This record gives sequence, C-alpha cells and structure tokens, in this order.
Amino acid sequence: MVVRISLRSAMGFRRQASSPVPRAAERTRPRKLLLGASGGGHWIELRRLQPAFDGFQSVYVSTLPGYASVVGGHRYHAVPDASRFSVRGFAVIFIRAIWILLRERPYAVVTTGSAPMLPFILLGRLFGAKTLWIDSVANSEHISSSGKIAKVIAHRCICQWPDVAATERLDYWGRIV
Repeated sequence: MVVRISLRSAMGFRRQASSPVPRAAERTRPRKLLLGASGGGHWIELRRLQPAFDGFQSVYVSTLPGYASVVGGHRYHAVPDASRFSVRGFAVIFIRAIWILLRERPYAVVTTGSAPMLPFILLGRLFGAKTLWIDSVANSEHISSSGKIAKVIAHRCICQWPDVAATERLDYWGRIV
C-alpha cells in the first residue's frame, strides 16, 4: 500500500541497513504511535489511514469521548475541543497533552490537521517523538491556519492538494478519500 510505505519511510520507521541485528526493544513490541484528530472529517481521515498503522501500537486522541468505542482494542484519550480563538481551551489541552505524552511515550505523533492537535505536535517534538501533520483535504485552495503553524513545528507536514503543496512548499502524497 502506497500510504504505508510512504508513512514508514517518511517517519524513519525502517531500520537502517547498517544495523543488521534489531535492538531488544524493537523485537519484543512494536513502536507506539499517537494518532490525533478532532471530531468529524479530521477523525474520518485519520481512521481511513488505519491500514498504514498496522504493525504499530496505536494510541488515539480526539475531542469526542464517544470515539473510544470506535477504536476497540486501542488506548484512547479525549481532550477538549478548542479553536484559535480560545486561549483558555488550549491551556487545558496543553496540560492534557503533557500528561498523555508522558504516559504513552510515543515514537511518533501523527495528526490529520486540527487545531486541538497542535499542542501534541509541539510537545511531541520537544519530548523527542517524530511528528507528522497531514493538512485536511478540505483545504483545497490554501493551507489551514493551524497547518501554517504546524509546518514550522512538525518534522513533516503534508498537504492533500498538489497545487497547495507546491505553493506552500509541502510534500504531496495523495489524498485520503
């Protein structure tokens, strides 16, 4: 699957040829991914990427507590929703993000581009996790305002529209449809 190959190589999940023997931790359990999206379309896009996360231990974060039943068998954390106009809302999310990241210790943070997941990208990077921001397919003419911030913070920021990707100097890997 193209998305799986691209995701693995982009996030550095492939072992280097120079290390023929995997480390003990790599042999005993899969690497942990923290996968985040707000409710609605962002969540649907993230769930459509599920086959790309096979072989990894997935932990989900979203803004709707009811989504916990959708990710059966995986850990789930709910955070409050916030927008760029809600500084107080982001303060609560930052505190929750610190707690979740310290508890889960993910290898990578992947999000389908929503404002409440920006703290996870920022703090994830500060805590040593690789970070991937996938801007929403809904942004067909320009990158989202959260995406503008994320492209400075995240290790990788990709766009789902080739014209926008070219204008913003982002990677284009295709669309999640």
